[in-house]
Amino acid sequence: MAPRRIQPPRPQDPSRTGSKETQESIDLGRFVEKAYLDYSMTVILDRALPHLADGLKPVQRRILYAMHELGLGNSSKFKKSARTVGDVIGKFHPHGDQAAYEALVLMAQPFSCRYPLVTGQGNFGSPDNPKSFAAMRYTECRLSPYAELLLSELDQGTVDWAPNFDGTLEEPVLLPARIPWVLLNGSSGIAVGMATDIPPHNLGEITRALIHLLDHPKTEPAGLLSHIPGPDFPSEAEITTSPEELRALYETGSGMIRCRARCHREGHDLVVDALPYQVSGSAVLTELARLVGAGELPWVRDLRDESDQEHPTRLVITLREGELPLEGIFEHLCAVCDLERNYRVNFNVITPAGAPRVLPFVDLLRQWLEFRLATLERLLRWQLSRVQARLEVVTGLLRVHHDLDAVIRVIRESDEPREELMRVFELSERQAEAILDMRLRQLARLESLVLEKEQQTLAARETEIADTLSSPARLRKMARAQLLADRERFADARRSPLQPRSAAERLSRERAVRGEPVTVALTRRGWIRTARGHNWDPSQSTYRSGDSFLALSRGESQETLVLFDSQGRVYNLGPDDLPDGRSPGIPLTSRLDPPPDARFVALTFWRPETPVLWVDAWGYGLILPASALRVRLRKGRPLFRLPEGDRALAASSLGLADRVVLLASSGRLLVIDPERVPRLGRGRGVRLFAIPAERREEEQLLVALPLAPGEGLRLVKGRNQCLLPASGLESYRGDRGRRGRLLPDPWPRRMEDLVVETIPAKGG
Repeated sequence: MAPRRIQPPRPQDPSRTGSKETQESIDLGRFVEKAYLDYSMTVILDRALPHLADGLKPVQRRILYAMHELGLGNSSKFKKSARTVGDVIGKFHPHGDQAAYEALVLMAQPFSCRYPLVTGQGNFGSPDNPKSFAAMRYTECRLSPYAELLLSELDQGTVDWAPNFDGTLEEPVLLPARIPWVLLNGSSGIAVGMATDIPPHNLGEITRALIHLLDHPKTEPAGLLSHIPGPDFPSEAEITTSPEELRALYETGSGMIRCRARCHREGHDLVVDALPYQVSGSAVLTELARLVGAGELPWVRDLRDESDQEHPTRLVITLREGELPLEGIFEHLCAVCDLERNYRVNFNVITPAGAPRVLPFVDLLRQWLEFRLATLERLLRWQLSRVQARLEVVTGLLRVHHDLDAVIRVIRESDEPREELMRVFELSERQAEAILDMRLRQLARLESLVLEKEQQTLAARETEIADTLSSPARLRKMARAQLLADRERFADARRSPLQPRSAAERLSRERAVRGEPVTVALTRRGWIRTARGHNWDPSQSTYRSGDSFLALSRGESQETLVLFDSQGRVYNLGPDDLPDGRSPGIPLTSRLDPPPDARFVALTFWRPETPVLWVDAWGYGLILPASALRVRLRKGRPLFRLPEGDRALAASSLGLADRVVLLASSGRLLVIDPERVPRLGRGRGVRLFAIPAERREEEQLLVALPLAPGEGLRLVKGRNQCLLPASGLESYRGDRGRRGRLLPDPWPRRMEDLVVETIPAKGG
């Protein structure tokens, strides 16, 4: 298949254009490839990545230069930001005004820049919402003192210049940075196929490392990194990355940095007074409030934002009284919200060679020093040219100063005085121009002495500059002296303390969620409802028409609920699945998938140390270990095998029981030892109560109840009741598989409507 070709536009009439149009056929694949490469390089070089030399992107460089041209120095009056933005987009950066203004604001925000290059007056945003700044017509700005480190040598021949976008002006290709701003303020950007994420650093530490590198050019990376413990963010949050990880990051040029908020305790309040870089306090509180509302932070009672001008960050988290230590609570909070954040690091910059590259930290410093030494060499050559030009002029002035009458005569009588002066006194063109521009007051004898002194000073300066240019050691010494002076003037203390810690981890479910007391009730039709606390009596509540209370269980809200059905299946409801206390609850079939003809008969809270006794209507039973009761399937798991026609009774937690009471509908009662009941993971178990096969239609087991030491029974039917204390139950004790003894008269022999209650042990 032949390649597609782009159709050129239809040629115009040659008679109208005056020339014949030419056509060119271009392969579509090559055209697209070239267009995409051109676009990607434009994004990389002119928008997204900073230059290693001055650490700036083009829009930032143009903003600073425009402010410099407007005279907006640190000591000048503030001017409207709109004036600066207008000059930037009108002269150097033909893009949207809002984009240019946002870049200006970013350089003025002290919470975004470690060393702001612009000083703002007005609303320039806040840490909670950096983009909440006022419009450019309301704010004012000027350069900060730090900008001097970028602009002080601009007009001294230190950088190359290029035409602006319309060719009417010139703009600097780079700014002559005296300090590596690419490290001081850092940078972030996404280009095509690459990105940069450079964290900010401390000025004093960076200059100290550079001085060490100047003194020991062949130093090893380990020796250089000893001067830079790590990044230094505008925030006072802790950097918890280990020294080993930081060293690996600096040696490779990429990695991750972890920051954690700083907090202290005031009574029951956990006070956060420093947040990680670019983390919003209001966003943190919003997320914590959501988690509290979802019940995932039950030990948090209240959240407040008490930040003000005196305390820029003060988030108060009021805790409930509990046994969890402060460290555990705070670490869990760090794991569930932005109180701890990871930052990607990628030292990707545009090198002096003009290409993007990820540089290890030491290589980055070395290349910046090469740029700085080259800048100083250009500065010295510019100064040398100025000194030599002035020395040439002074020499010419001194040459003619001894014969001023002849100079005056030549000027008065000659039609071309400049050429005549050059011929008579053997002067250069520059010297002749200086003589013609000389004022009459300079003809005094005293002026001759001043010129001779200036000549000596200029000659000494010329020698000094020439010696420095010819000696790399002197050039390095000059760079070292400037770094020392800048450190003395601008260095400040580290803001981000280094506290190596492991990454924050969530507490386990059992520790993280402190359960609230809860009572869960099951109805005969399989509905479930809950209530907070253990004082609720569900038997006294109202239920749906035709429904009534069946069973209850008391536990804590974070515990797993275990349900049993009449066909021997076990189900689980997780803590998040427990319905709230809205009347009349919800049907269990909305959360679980039991068989159509099964009904729920019992429920209990799962506890790892508590097995469950389960008995069927024909007297067979077993004890299920707690491990067998964990089920993830909505349809449950069959654990109790039942023959056709049989049904399972309510299961009961064994707890500390030392007896199991079995009561049949015929009025027979049997007390057996729980140790005689087999512990099985599943199956039918063994016969615990003897019901003859021929009597199973008219006699079935009604109750299988474990009793703790000292507990008794209360049997209630209608208005009649019978009390069987612990001592009275001993007469009904027997071996498993027996028929038991009949209850005393006047209790009837048919007891389907009997209510059985536990009598607590004395003193219990």
